[in-house]
Order: sequence, then C-alpha cells, then structure tokens
Amino acid sequence: MQTAPAAHVVTLNAGSSSIKFALFAADGGEPRLRASGLVEMTGQARHFRVHDAAGAVTDEQRWSDTAPFHIDALNRVLAWRRAAFPQVTVAAAGHRVVHGGMTFDRPVEVDDAVLAELRALVPLAPLHQPHNVAGIEAARAAWPHVRQVACFDTGFHRAHPFVNDVFALPRALYDEGVRRYGFHGLSYEYIARRLRELSPAHAAGRVVVAHLGNGASMCAMRDGVSVASSMGFSTLDGLPMGTRCGQLDPGVLLYLMQAKGMDAAAISDLLYKQSGLKGLSGVSHDMRELEASDKPEAAQAIAYFVFRIRRELGGLAAVLQGLDAVVFCGGIGENAWRVRERVLDGMEWIGIDLDHAANRANARVISAARSRVCAYVIPTDEEAMIARHTLEVLAAS
Repeated sequence: MQTAPAAHVVTLNAGSSSIKFALFAADGGEPRLRASGLVEMTGQARHFRVHDAAGAVTDEQRWSDTAPFHIDALNRVLAWRRAAFPQVTVAAAGHRVVHGGMTFDRPVEVDDAVLAELRALVPLAPLHQPHNVAGIEAARAAWPHVRQVACFDTGFHRAHPFVNDVFALPRALYDEGVRRYGFHGLSYEYIARRLRELSPAHAAGRVVVAHLGNGASMCAMRDGVSVASSMGFSTLDGLPMGTRCGQLDPGVLLYLMQAKGMDAAAISDLLYKQSGLKGLSGVSHDMRELEASDKPEAAQAIAYFVFRIRRELGGLAAVLQGLDAVVFCGGIGENAWRVRERVLDGMEWIGIDLDHAANRANARVISAARSRVCAYVIPTDEEAMIARHTLEVLAAS
C-alpha cells in the first residue's frame, strides 16, 4: 500500500525588495526543511537563489523585469517548486507578519476580513507591515487554491504584565492600542523551544535572549514565556539597530518638528532608515564592515551598540529578579564574537563568567564551567517556527 505524501507548507517573509521562502514537509506534524531561498530586487535586476536542506545551492537565476515585484517573485517561486518538487502539493503558505496589534495573539488563517485588519495596522509598523501585506496579497493572487496563514512577531509578547505593556500616557490611548507590543516574537518562540530541548532546567528558569541583527531587540522570559521586551509600540524602540535609532527621548522629535521643520515623512525616514549603526558611524549598517573599519566613528557606533545591550541586560535581569541563562541569536548574535565578548566581559557581578576561547569559536555554550549564569549561542529559525504554526492551524481546522 503506497503511503500518502507528507503535507508541505511554504513559508514567506516578504520585505520591500526581497522575499525569503522555504519549503517544509510535515513529518509526524514536525516541519522538516526541504529547501530555502531568496528572491531579491535591485532596480529592475532580480535574483533568485535556492539552497537544499544541507545548504548547497541548487538553483540560481537572474533576470530583469518591471512587473510588480512580489507577484513576479512568487510566480518564480511557484515555477521552481513545480519543477524541483513535482510530486509535492503545498497545502498552505505561512507568512511572517510583524504586527498583530491587539487583535491577533496567535497565528490565523487569512481571509478578506483578516487582511483588512492587517492593512489597518500598517501605521504601527510602516517599515515592515506594508510589505508583509503585499506578500500575502501576491500569494493569494499567485496561489489562489493555497491557504494562507499569518504568523505574528508580536504574538509571543501578548501575555506581558500590565507594567511591561503600558506607557505613562492617558489611559484612553492605552485602550486604543498605544502600548508596548514587542517584536521578534517568532525568533524568541523558536529559541524558547530550542532551549527546552538543550537544557530544560535553564528553559524553565529566568532567561534573557538577545536577538541581534539588522533588527535588534532583547526579551526576558520566565519558563519560556515572554514577560518583557526592549521593543515597544514600534520596531524603533530599545537597542540601536542597523538603520533604526533605538531608544530616543521623545523631546528630540518635538525639536525636529519645531526647530528643523521636519514633517512626519522626513522624521520616519530619519528614524527608520538613516539612524542606528549606519547613522552613528557614517560608514555602514553592517557590523562586519564596522568591525573592519579603522574610522573612529565606526568604533564609537559599536561601543554604543554594546553599551545599550549591557544596559538592557541589567534591566531585564532586574525584571526577572535574577538570571539563569543568556542566549545570543540573530546574524550579529550568532557570528560577531567580538560583540558578545564586549557585552559579557565584566559581567561577573551578574553571574556570567565568559569562556573566551569558546566564544571566539562560536561554541553553543560560551560561559565558563564555573559561571553561575550559562551563556548560549543558539541559531534562530523563524521560518521553522512559521512552518510549525502553519501546520498547527491546518491541523486545527
């Protein structure tokens, strides 16, 4: 008797000029990566690249087109899937959606009403949400018979206690949705699951996770549940990032409007695209380029980045009333050993003793055997988390 093929899902993470995608099979309900790739656009030039589960490049294409990017990209993904996996039927597409607002605290299948609510959240995440929505719209058009599931970066943080959820503004604004949402939730949820596999005792304790990349934030977790995040109402708050400013005195915004005559569009461009490591250094948003630069401004940008991480680590440890483990993830967190070293050196007072050799080798555990607090480097996998959620939504319906 022939066994029915495993259900497959595609995950999509749509940006303004790129779409990350992956194909997963469901083996016993668990997602298993079959392939992953990226479609990106620079001007009219477009680039498609696919890797197999082991990381080897299996397909690469370049072309020029003026067609709408997201629809063009998803048609290219669909054609690749049909050619590379002709026996596979895709049951659903799972989408990363940055903002779920007050309504969405868990993954949801997308229909017209859900899509309208996601569009209404665009002002809360203008750098990401429009492109997430465009990806869903393009997927519905390109794959009309495939179910679409939205998975939210804010969902993991919706159980925050009131004091970690509120600003000291008139209560009516809080009731309208002006509150601390937190982001990178799919990454943090994956790390919480992975840490439970690696060290159940630490996972059940007090953990601070630092998701450090072009977007950067930190999260305090107790027993795998988010209780506080460095990000707040938008993806601007907290740590400095590649091009985003991080924590900023709101008086600066008043100054920019009143003294500089800047309008909302100009301020948005400044805070989202011209600030952070790029703005502070005047060199680059890329940590690799900053570490290679001999310009003092590059060194100062790195120093500020490290300072804010250390400050946030102390604050989140206070929220947790102690610390059992620290986890680094994201592009910088997983690869930039110098940044991790500068963050953790001198942290003996909080219980962290760094093993410098292990850290430079990017080992999984980078704390010394004598360290009371364990420090980990754990690669995150938001796509696997999206695939898992998508399969769960399919199974529940």
